[in-house]
Amino acid sequence: MAHLLDNPIYNALISNHTQFSGAIEGPMFYQRDIAAFAGMQTYDERSFAKLYQQLPEFFVLFHPAELNIPQQFKLTRKLEMRQFVYDHSFLPKGDDLPIVDLKQDDVPKMIELVNLTQPGPFLINTIALGNYTGIFKDDKLVAMAGHRFHPFNYVEVSAVCCHPDHLGKGYAHAIIREQIKRILASGNIPFLHVKKDNYGAIKLYEKLGFKERTKMNAYVIEKI
Repeated sequence: MAHLLDNPIYNALISNHTQFSGAIEGPMFYQRDIAAFAGMQTYDERSFAKLYQQLPEFFVLFHPAELNIPQQFKLTRKLEMRQFVYDHSFLPKGDDLPIVDLKQDDVPKMIELVNLTQPGPFLINTIALGNYTGIFKDDKLVAMAGHRFHPFNYVEVSAVCCHPDHLGKGYAHAIIREQIKRILASGNIPFLHVKKDNYGAIKLYEKLGFKERTKMNAYVIEKI
């Protein structure tokens, strides 16, 4: 039987993220100002045809298997990733740094940091997914992370990034630790995705206690 994290986007949109969905049934996708992600219960030709009818422009699919992308779509990029899960009930050891909750007014600074570090898509209203926290130095946002997919009792840690001028100061460790703390306090299980060759991030996640669950592919697709 497939694990629900094999299809994290679809399972998030039929459970805890229905309020962010741009669809009521069938292929599911996030509202375009929140996230450019879509998911389907089955990734067959009929489901892709329905998705084509509903979605504009481009979107991203997550799936652990190799998908056959129909000809009406253009596969612009495929990313090979690893999915990690934090399967402990305790908070990892670490220092408590001055971490603040990020607000809508902080979005321009968040987008600036994301554009610099490229952790993944972040749009004008992605912050609505919740629990975005950051570290500021001299009024400059230098590290941040937040929540993204929330399929049933799992919550994804996402948009993890640190300004290159502030690496090696423990900010990424502290910001992820804060995310773990919040997710565990809500009675959920933290998980995350990382590019398979991002060895520095993988080392940090493993140090914090995350364990790899499966390989995951991200398909960036455009309508033709």
